[in-house]
Amino acid sequence: MQLMDLKNEGIDIKKNIPLSRFTFTETGGPAEFLAFPKNINELKKLVEVTTDQTIPLTVIGNASNLIIRDGGIEGLVVILTQMKEITADIKNHYIIADAGARIIDTSEAACQAGLTGLEFAAGIPGSVGGAVFMNAGAYGGETQTTVHSVDVITRNGDIKTYTHDEMKFSYRHSLVQENGDIVIRATFALKPGDKLAIKNKMEYFNGLRRAKQPLEYPSCGSVFKRPQGHYVGPMIIKAGLQGKRIGGAEDSKKHAGFIVNVGGATATDYLNLIHLIQNEIKAQFDVDLETEVRIIGKEKD
Repeated sequence: MQLMDLKNEGIDIKKNIPLSRFTFTETGGPAEFLAFPKNINELKKLVEVTTDQTIPLTVIGNASNLIIRDGGIEGLVVILTQMKEITADIKNHYIIADAGARIIDTSEAACQAGLTGLEFAAGIPGSVGGAVFMNAGAYGGETQTTVHSVDVITRNGDIKTYTHDEMKFSYRHSLVQENGDIVIRATFALKPGDKLAIKNKMEYFNGLRRAKQPLEYPSCGSVFKRPQGHYVGPMIIKAGLQGKRIGGAEDSKKHAGFIVNVGGATATDYLNLIHLIQNEIKAQFDVDLETEVRIIGKEKD
């Protein structure tokens, strides 16, 4: 079976679509093929066809902490945002969420079920799959603290489940970054709590986010990992780089750890500014800044 034959089975597949339509930076080149599976069965078919035909396969979620280079991505790009079911198992204190569900919505579902533990994620714009993949965190919380198990599909089309310990979580890292498995669902183990207290905590965190982060501009969120013993934003400010602009990409005047699209930015603008900041921080402080944002795709010809 050919990839485009799957359209006849009701799978939404498109050709040569700009990925800037889907990234939070509003940048990125085209996908050679782009698919939006609605369920695990459709995803499984896409994985199996690309494996059979040796077509490169790239899976992304909400594209909130992602830079796609201006040359785009060869092969098939799968966006999981239509796989977004969230259910509550109140008896066992679980929230079960599909990979394409927003982690914000998952946090809200936990609140409505009177379950505490996901308040830190109330403002994280990524998907559940992305949060698990990156071990996303904010305000002292991390995804790993709540994950009970993760369902994945391997690149051979097999479905398996990892326990929390098997996921090898660490700072902004998980097992699926190493083995290429695709997160399809996560089960979060939470604790009973007071709905009002949970809601108040979520609103408090979102208030901090609005006050400190440049939410008025497109961005990929926090760009750099926090180096041990240092804070990224203050180093960038001390280096005189806050407000630095290359093309339409600017180091945020509101939060120096963010790079925002102030108008017409390209992925190349973003990457050039990232490299400039990395080089200056290394020169001035002898600190190697690693990117937290995921960078994929090819350079533009």
